[in-house]
Amino acid sequence: MRSFQPFFTWICLFTLAFNVACSPKRKVDLVVHHAQLYTVDSLFSMAEAMAISNGKILAVGSNADIQSAYEAEEELDAQGKSIYPGFIDAHCHFTGYASSLWKCNLTGTESYEAVLQKMSSYAETAPMEWLYGSGWDQNDWDTKEFPTKWELDRLFPDRPVFLTRIDGHAGLANQVALDRAGITAATRMIGGRIELENGKPTGLLIDNAMGLVENQIPPISDSLTRAYYLQAQEDCFGQGLTGVHDCGVSEHTVELVDASQQAGQLKMKIFALLNDTKDYYDRWVKKGPYKTDRLHVGGFKVYADGALGSRGASLLHDYSDKPGWKGFLLSDPTHFDSLAQLLANSDLQMCTHAIGDSGNRQILKAYAKVLKGPNDRRWRIEHAQVVNEDDFHYFKDYNIIPSVQPTHATSDMYWAKDRLGAERVKGAYAFKRLQEANGWIPLGTDFPVEYISPFKTFYAATARKDAKGFPEGGFQYTQALSREQTIRGMTIWAAKAAFEEHEKGSLEVGKAADFILLDTDPMKADLAQVLATSVLATYIDGERVF
Repeated sequence: MRSFQPFFTWICLFTLAFNVACSPKRKVDLVVHHAQLYTVDSLFSMAEAMAISNGKILAVGSNADIQSAYEAEEELDAQGKSIYPGFIDAHCHFTGYASSLWKCNLTGTESYEAVLQKMSSYAETAPMEWLYGSGWDQNDWDTKEFPTKWELDRLFPDRPVFLTRIDGHAGLANQVALDRAGITAATRMIGGRIELENGKPTGLLIDNAMGLVENQIPPISDSLTRAYYLQAQEDCFGQGLTGVHDCGVSEHTVELVDASQQAGQLKMKIFALLNDTKDYYDRWVKKGPYKTDRLHVGGFKVYADGALGSRGASLLHDYSDKPGWKGFLLSDPTHFDSLAQLLANSDLQMCTHAIGDSGNRQILKAYAKVLKGPNDRRWRIEHAQVVNEDDFHYFKDYNIIPSVQPTHATSDMYWAKDRLGAERVKGAYAFKRLQEANGWIPLGTDFPVEYISPFKTFYAATARKDAKGFPEGGFQYTQALSREQTIRGMTIWAAKAAFEEHEKGSLEVGKAADFILLDTDPMKADLAQVLATSVLATYIDGERVF
């Protein structure tokens, strides 16, 4: 008897194909197709297309699969260009950058004379009595000595002037400003220093001493601050940033950010760390993290020590270029121990700025006392810049996150050896060792200390060179990260550092449609070419914002 099975099978397949072809496509908000799409999932998988609805990724796959199943009023034909998850800056000062846009920008000045010239021009249009400048770095000058106030006194005998160093850990005040702050040669404080010459203040203030002057400067209005937030986010969107970790903010700043986001004006996604302020601990330890779709207040930013450039970083042994000086901690060690104990009994993260090997050791030990062993608290060391050989194990033993900024290495490499000496510098900017110790590493820029660009971060992390291509073989190249590690550090690992890896940081189904379209593929291009990358489009929750 003749079998009808093959004929029956053919009819079934035809019917199935006919039904699929005729079934209506699902309507979505946006279809992205013909892309080199890096999902940055656990396998670092590639795809060609994705469908987006209600701000979330609905499907990821091939062009054929997505275009046959979904239709949308808006489509993005990537024309073969690369798409990545939106970059997340894991350590910066977004609102600080925004609210300082009224100041005179001294970044890149090549001499103290150039600083004085810029301030003289700025004085003609400054929006208030105070003349406030920021961004100078004496290490960029031919004469690398710290400046003094004498010329400021001559140029501005009647107006208060304050000029902060690029790292925010040193400032120069003229005599009017010193008088307003009540600073004399006899003024003393913990965690700060007033430089003297022949028994008189030179105007140079280190770390906590700066606050005496800063507290005298009137804040700009809330309305102007919120306007600057929008300018700051445009700068960030243009660099491919869809999220930032804003390190060290006030409660008032949180309120302004929240209001701007709720009004639909500020679209940047912000993970905020509160300032180390006693009243804040009393309130926030009780109520815990605050979270909306775009704002997440998840912990505290604490300062262990100052910066290496201003010799405020706390070292175990003397500075190589300043015998008899080790820097200093910004608070008594008991302060860090008590904060660690307090926050260990909360749902908030402790994230501590530590630069010097002594500063890092102090915080690593304070963390270890309360974390006790393996954990998922995700407490962080911000910068982890100089770590003693005997202390790397803490990151592994206690799951402590090293949150680093690769461009610090390539900015500091010109003088870091002078500060630390040939042997000690080997434990500095050791990103590969830190990544191996913890298993993952979030990356940031620390802007406005460094430039906003994630592409400079990528180049510094992978090539260990600055934007000029120096040095030829890379600065301590054995500590370079791979391209994949660097992309993860700027996306999924940055999200993970804020307990947000299930919401963002990769292009996977169910996550926020935060992504960027680039004209250059950082995973494939010559490393030097990555620096010239242009962001063609930036999307947040499926909405094109740049």
